[in-house]
Amino acid sequence: MRARKRSFKPAWSKRAVKRHQHAVGRTRASASAWVDPDDAPEWTEEQFARADLYHGDKLIRRGRPPSDSPKRALKLRIDADVVEHFRKTGPGWQTRINDTLRRAAKLKARA
Repeated sequence: MRARKRSFKPAWSKRAVKRHQHAVGRTRASASAWVDPDDAPEWTEEQFARADLYHGDKLIRRGRPPSDSPKRALKLRIDADVVEHFRKTGPGWQTRINDTLRRAAKLKARA
């Protein structure tokens, strides 16, 4: 019985090596083209409006503040006809389901 000759396959193909060398060459070329930060264009009002705001080292969060009693995300199986009934009512249908459940459980409405 003859022993099989094992072939060695490189981890990288020739094509992958060429792509890597090309990418490294581009990185070296762009790294050598240093740009003085003083030559940067002036900021626009829109860029200032979108920038992060820091107070010392602390990032000041924008947008809606966190809720005192946040809602929970859960998976709930509801009959298809019930879901369709609420979806037909348009945007806010999930909130209306929540309100209906609160009334059914005789809980106080949230302000």
